[in-house]
Amino acid sequence: MVARQARTLNGPLRPRKRCPDSMRPLPGLKSITRRILETAHLLGVMRAVRRPSRLLAAMTTPEGVCALGRPLYLLAGRRAGKEIPLKRARAILVVRLDEIGDVVLATPFLRELRRNASAAWITLVVRPQVLNLVELCPYVNEVCTFDWRTTGRAQGLKLLARILYLAATRLWKRRFDLALLPRWDVDCFFSTYLTYLSGASRRVGYSEHVLQRKQQSNAGLDRLLTDVIDQRGAKHEVERNLDVLRFLGASVPDDGLEIWLDEEDRSFARRVCAGEGIGPHDLVIALAPGAGARKRRWPIERFAELGRALVRQYGARLAVVGGPEDRHLGGQLESGLGTALLNLAGRTTLRQAAAVLECCQLAVTNDSGPMHLAAAAGSRVVEISCHPGAGDTEHYNSPARLHPWGVPHVVVQPEHARGPCRDSCDSLEAHCILGVETGKVWAAARGLLDAGARTGTAVGDH
Repeated sequence: MVARQARTLNGPLRPRKRCPDSMRPLPGLKSITRRILETAHLLGVMRAVRRPSRLLAAMTTPEGVCALGRPLYLLAGRRAGKEIPLKRARAILVVRLDEIGDVVLATPFLRELRRNASAAWITLVVRPQVLNLVELCPYVNEVCTFDWRTTGRAQGLKLLARILYLAATRLWKRRFDLALLPRWDVDCFFSTYLTYLSGASRRVGYSEHVLQRKQQSNAGLDRLLTDVIDQRGAKHEVERNLDVLRFLGASVPDDGLEIWLDEEDRSFARRVCAGEGIGPHDLVIALAPGAGARKRRWPIERFAELGRALVRQYGARLAVVGGPEDRHLGGQLESGLGTALLNLAGRTTLRQAAAVLECCQLAVTNDSGPMHLAAAAGSRVVEISCHPGAGDTEHYNSPARLHPWGVPHVVVQPEHARGPCRDSCDSLEAHCILGVETGKVWAAARGLLDAGARTGTAVGDH
């Protein structure tokens, strides 16, 4: 299989260029920053009060954040709402604080953004857990991390203080002309607050009204954006991301996924395969039994049953991929499948897992991050979905929005929800996904493998 490389546009980029002097902080901004941080520290002390005042609670609402942000814009000499064309933007912020798969599906967005803003300084903000995946991205100048996870009381105030700290230490000095928030679904990550407090003059994102559940959960967030995209109806997330650029008048000639690996990542994959006696012409099939939500996990016994059939029918070698939380699942498969299986669950970085997936001709996965990594690596994919075939196509588990992109794939899902579920699986545990029989997944895997063998691109061909 030919490894898919990051594509360069109009020659090599210089992803670590110096920020122009015109983008450096205005005089006096340090003192403003110090006062804001002192206030944020005070809020951290006041959260210990048993009954916080209504004023403090109001500070974490969209109205309260606006009241906090307006003086910052004025003191920094920034004019919110200024119409700045994409091609003339000197500094652009992209906020992507969601999960691994969401970030993989945003790789075409980052490439096409750079294509249309070739001279801009681009800053990407992601969760710490996905930093490894994007730190080699050739289309951005810097990557910042923001951890939105918090516990205990006054969580909103804690997150607001973290946002102010990130803005003061990393973002305000860039003096962003444009901030882009391509997430279409509910913002559970304070992404819109971060976008607003970044100080960007123009802030573009999807409206709170695109979904009923978003309107309920994110009421008032539209006021934090200068440009609101009100686009409704089911559409794949890759297209949804690229539609933000189209909204800004950009041309988007390429929607292919990418992964950005270095030689160390690929050397790791070659080394672990060789260590298990896997040769360059062996058929390697990846199994990804994990998922962020338990309701999206197909029973591990069925994965084991499928694995035995693949070994028996095709002489396949199996590789288990997943995060640290999937170690126990990999261990169960290893116990049942023995030497035919290479258990890498919880033992790789994201990029190393992607490098292993480049060596696989097929991946059988739940709806998860490894599913999208496999597609970006060029592997055929069988997706096992908990979402019923007759379900809501706008739901966040719907394959209509999140199926493997750009590669041959088959989605296997229950035809109908199991009661009491209706338009989607609403259980916390595996429920509707139990309606997916092993025989259906086996048939899907055989179809993709046999089709590859007929075209000479899958079985025994890396």
